[in-house]
Amino acid sequence: MLNSTQKPSAYPSFLKAMRDSAPFMLVSGPFGLLFGVLSAEAGLDILEALAFSLAVYAGSAQFTGLQLMQEHTPTIIVIISALAVNLRMAMYSASLTPYLGSAPLWQRAFAAYMTVDHSYALSIIEFENKPELTISQRLAYFFGTNALVAPCWMLMTITGAYIGAQVPDSWGLDFVLPLAFLAMAGPMLRTPAHVVACFTAICVSLPAAAMPYNLGLIVAGFAGMVAGAQTELWLKTTAKQEPKQ
Repeated sequence: MLNSTQKPSAYPSFLKAMRDSAPFMLVSGPFGLLFGVLSAEAGLDILEALAFSLAVYAGSAQFTGLQLMQEHTPTIIVIISALAVNLRMAMYSASLTPYLGSAPLWQRAFAAYMTVDHSYALSIIEFENKPELTISQRLAYFFGTNALVAPCWMLMTITGAYIGAQVPDSWGLDFVLPLAFLAMAGPMLRTPAHVVACFTAICVSLPAAAMPYNLGLIVAGFAGMVAGAQTELWLKTTAKQEPKQ
């Protein structure tokens, strides 16, 4: 039995995160396989494809960068476009700061590298539902969300690069990405502001898709954030103005 001076163990949080994240291997596996296959088709060897995944570890940015590289797009445009696709990570980081901001710099740097859609979605729900967690328990949970998914992603990248173009188009692996985002976004729509932000971004993204260099994603994301913030502000103002019973 722990005495009052002992800190609670972070190990159970790490194990819980592994269990919670296990279903996402069904997404990261095919997604990593697809990236490996496309990397091989683009002329990258196995080590280059793996290095790409290790350096970036952000599926949508990797696919965007790979596609633009195949089109011989200037390097600066490739970098800017990949950053634009991953702009949501800045919002994820801002949202996680109240929970992880007191960690040492090296841990925050590693957390920034490991911040992906599923790790954010699982962690923010866990942190909001359990405000009593210590910083070590929060970090353990956050890193645990990638303990299975990240190795799976790398292994399937290697596998995909190895088999190359032998995977038939009929498998439809390219449909995994939208399914993954839908699966993660759905549970996050918990308030009217979230719903307004989501559907505003969707409506704006359709015509904005014609913009070059993936700029439409930035425009749609900004429109969604503004709409969500304004909705939350309006709801708070309305609640204050309502007469008390």
